[in-house]
Amino acid sequence: MSGLSYAVRDSATMLRRNLRRMARYPSMTVMLVGQPLLFLLLFVYVFGATMGAGLPAAVAGGRGGYLTFITPGILMMTVASVSIGTAVLVATDMTNGIIDRFRTMAIAKVSVLTGHVLGAMIQSAFALVVVVGVAFLIGLDSGASVMQWAGLAALLVLVSLAMTWFAVALGLASPDPETASNLPMIFVLLPFVGSGFVPVASMPAGLRWFAEYQPFTPIMDALRGLLAGAPAGSDVLWAVGWCVLIASAGYG
Repeated sequence: MSGLSYAVRDSATMLRRNLRRMARYPSMTVMLVGQPLLFLLLFVYVFGATMGAGLPAAVAGGRGGYLTFITPGILMMTVASVSIGTAVLVATDMTNGIIDRFRTMAIAKVSVLTGHVLGAMIQSAFALVVVVGVAFLIGLDSGASVMQWAGLAALLVLVSLAMTWFAVALGLASPDPETASNLPMIFVLLPFVGSGFVPVASMPAGLRWFAEYQPFTPIMDALRGLLAGAPAGSDVLWAVGWCVLIASAGYG
């Protein structure tokens, strides 16, 4: 077998290891999916009518309009929540001695991290499907075409990959799992200080500047445009650029 074949085989083994760990401890997956769902239901049913009334005239108001507006922010929170679990799992592997055992075995070095990344991508896909499904159940309205849904799915895959790589880097850099669980928390908070829950134009000047130029805002705006069926604009290009930059930072 070639070196590539060994790497693929060992990566598949590590992926099975991570999937079995997720199946053995389903509470973590439930928690990672449950947090975004809690925020979705809270903001729609508690704050939705009031917050929806304050949306710009170009955006449909009311509870239903606010649901459509915040769905991209909830999707970003979902990806960020999964990244926290990824960082914790990587830090756990690095600190409990299993990596030292792997070093004594004839396995491809890249397979351990590849297994974590692929496992996290599968977990992210599951969580995103659940969140989108619940959003449709409570009244999400989308004008997206088939091609726009494909573009939205592709962008979410790219965001998940970028965030996962960055989370892996945080897990490797963390001295313990507790620290690894805290470092990615900023990603859960960024949608709140971006365009995730309120229009950026409604914020004070200093905060508005940060919200406009932080990485999550163009990503959420791109997702919102695709979900609404609007033509792809510069937000998509900015979103892709930020994803590449985040992934490069994690890879470095």
